[in-house]
Amino acid sequence: MTVPGHTTNMEEKQQSVSGTPNEANLLKLMERTGYPMVQENGQRKYGPPPDWNKQTPPRGCEIFVGKIPRDCYEDELVPVFERVGKLYELRLMMDFSGSNRGYAFVMYTNRADAQKAVRELNNFEIRKGRLLGVCTSVDNCRLFVGGIPKTKNREEILQEMKKVTEGVVDVIVYPSAVDKSKNRGFAFVEYESHRAAAMARRKLIPGRIQLWSHQIAVDWAEPEQDVDPDTMSKVINRLSTVHVFSVMHKNVNKK
Repeated sequence: MTVPGHTTNMEEKQQSVSGTPNEANLLKLMERTGYPMVQENGQRKYGPPPDWNKQTPPRGCEIFVGKIPRDCYEDELVPVFERVGKLYELRLMMDFSGSNRGYAFVMYTNRADAQKAVRELNNFEIRKGRLLGVCTSVDNCRLFVGGIPKTKNREEILQEMKKVTEGVVDVIVYPSAVDKSKNRGFAFVEYESHRAAAMARRKLIPGRIQLWSHQIAVDWAEPEQDVDPDTMSKVINRLSTVHVFSVMHKNVNKK
């Protein structure tokens, strides 16, 4: 008996990995988990979960995986990383030959699992003598854009960035110290995700796109430093201890 839509779904899965070195194994993986897989812009994305109906996981849920053997793919990587927690997506960087580029980004559905993966899977032996390098992803969502005409205001810059890139959520502009009606010639553009910012950065490489007929300079802005939950817990405990000793000291002096 053929399940309605099953054939179409299988055809879509086959097309997404058609011609890959390990096509059969990738199809088995997708059949087992139900996760979709698509290749675009030099990367192959596995995920999100078929039952996912929430927003994209927040910052801090993504890890960077390096030192991946060039002929190692999702059918080997997913079983390793899903043992720690539920995966939201895995993005494997690919080259034109069909080999991977030696690194990937893995996003979990929560921060605790991402931190656990860093602790437990760094230096994991994926193959004999081949150890993975696992660390927290920078997860930067903000780009620096220079070369903007100083006469443009925030709203004009916001609308122009939305025209040429996707996922823009905000633009930060600083007024000139000399003339408050003008900007300083640059802006910070905030995107909905690190992936959206990375795609925008690639698209805005100097020479490819101009804004208002001006050559622009684009690079990552300095990422905001999120406080690690474990560190915050230690700080809170330390403050609580200091408070207790302070209260005890006051009570002793009263006596």
